[in-house]
Amino acid sequence: MDAIEELALQPCTSSLYLRPFRLTYRQNGAKKFWDFMRTHDSVSILIFNTSRQCFVVVKQFRPAVYMCEVERQHPQLFQNQDKESFSRLEDPLPAVVGVTYELCAGIVDKPHLSLEEIACEEILEECGYRVPVTNLKKITSYRSGVGVTGSRQTLFYAEVTDQMRTSEGGGQPEEGELIEVVEIPLEDSMKFAYDETFPKTMGVIFSFTWFQNNIAPKLPKK
Repeated sequence: MDAIEELALQPCTSSLYLRPFRLTYRQNGAKKFWDFMRTHDSVSILIFNTSRQCFVVVKQFRPAVYMCEVERQHPQLFQNQDKESFSRLEDPLPAVVGVTYELCAGIVDKPHLSLEEIACEEILEECGYRVPVTNLKKITSYRSGVGVTGSRQTLFYAEVTDQMRTSEGGGQPEEGELIEVVEIPLEDSMKFAYDETFPKTMGVIFSFTWFQNNIAPKLPKK
């Protein structure tokens, strides 16, 4: 994940996963508008390996995170964002500035599968553990990206063992996924959650805190 060979920016009106819209409405007598994107709902899973007493998370490159850092350091790249021509950066930043730590997760795009079934598929694909649907515990659901997408994410909890791991995970390369599986020891988890030198999603912080409040007190004492 270290190298970015080429970098070009071009306006996009739609994509496979995002559909842009402009909403015009009236609120308390005032006419307003808001640009938003429609996207799929999603699932995420807090995975705890009881054999190793660690959390299993994923680490991957996120282009949007990367481009936020590019804009901070090279604002001129975005000056032509409303034009048809490409904006190019001759000396791209290292890919590491766009890498984040996240929960195992995936979009809900298979109507024939339940949320639990989709979550189990993601655990197997990304982290390599084969988890029965009955092993999942729903924690809660919430709205993510409320200013831009408003999509719903459902968070599950799954306990796994070393014996349940059937592959190295890593996602699906044929779909462009490049995922690294990372283990966070339970004893270091809250320090990790609030260490800003490790870029991470809010889902990691929230779920680690949930675990400390709901699961950790029930664990056998050392």
